[in-house]
Amino acid sequence: MNTSAGQPAQALVHVNGQLLPRAEATISVFDRGFLFADSVYEVIPVYQGAAFRLREHLARLDRSLGELAIPNPHSNNEWSELIRELAEANGGGDLSVYLQVTRGAPEWREHWRDAPTQCTVVAFTGGLHPQPASLAEHGVRTILRDDPRWRRCDIKATALLPNVLARREAAAADAFEAIFVRDGYVTEGAAANVFIVSDGLVSTPPLDNSLLPGVTRDAVLDFLRQTGHECVQRPVSRDALLEADEVWLTSSTREILPVTWIDDHPIGAGRPGPVWADAQPGFSNWVREQTGWLPLTDPAQMDRP
Repeated sequence: MNTSAGQPAQALVHVNGQLLPRAEATISVFDRGFLFADSVYEVIPVYQGAAFRLREHLARLDRSLGELAIPNPHSNNEWSELIRELAEANGGGDLSVYLQVTRGAPEWREHWRDAPTQCTVVAFTGGLHPQPASLAEHGVRTILRDDPRWRRCDIKATALLPNVLARREAAAADAFEAIFVRDGYVTEGAAANVFIVSDGLVSTPPLDNSLLPGVTRDAVLDFLRQTGHECVQRPVSRDALLEADEVWLTSSTREILPVTWIDDHPIGAGRPGPVWADAQPGFSNWVREQTGWLPLTDPAQMDRP
């Protein structure tokens, strides 16, 4: 049973080492991830039963945990096996795997205390989002919003209320995504990284604590360089965004999406541009060649990143 189109009621969920039906997958009401968003997460695409850039996703997970001083509960090999088993238990094929690690569930709600707790680990599968045929003709609409988020957006934490509200505003405006701007410069989308194309040059904001180091973002940069496209990491101003020939969104579950409108402003001719049309099909094929599992017999992989 392939679950790429959505999760059936009998889908299995991983909770602290157990595979359970969705109706039985529960955590404590005192879990700090539930009470304080004291937790981090990852979303890993799996194509035909093999994970995309698993090592990079696990390295980002480990870094996020380290920034929150939450011990990583698994080695790379253990994570690899957990993700593989979960994907297979839910039908394999093309799907995404969501991982969340919280600081755990103490006996009572307190903002902080030094008493250690055991991490909570939850994982489940969801669908990937195949690009519709209309995308090449119409692209997607976005809105532009001031970035209200905290100063550590480089941590993939579950405290996403500003992102949720921005996506709500986008939906109300019949748009796909909200793009954030801070101090006159683009940071990222509510759930995606942002690229622009100007005079053939592809640019994306450099990494700092105002945006997430997207695994697909880095993969797009690698692919573009390998295929002879000129690309750089540099600050992207609000004006540069609106005046760009092309604007793209990138994410783990949607690959590269062309933006054709921002608010009431057309990007380029208001249609997906030629650089996207050249890059996206090749990137989609390239992604599927970059998949696999960490070798469980390699002792070096037992170490965390």
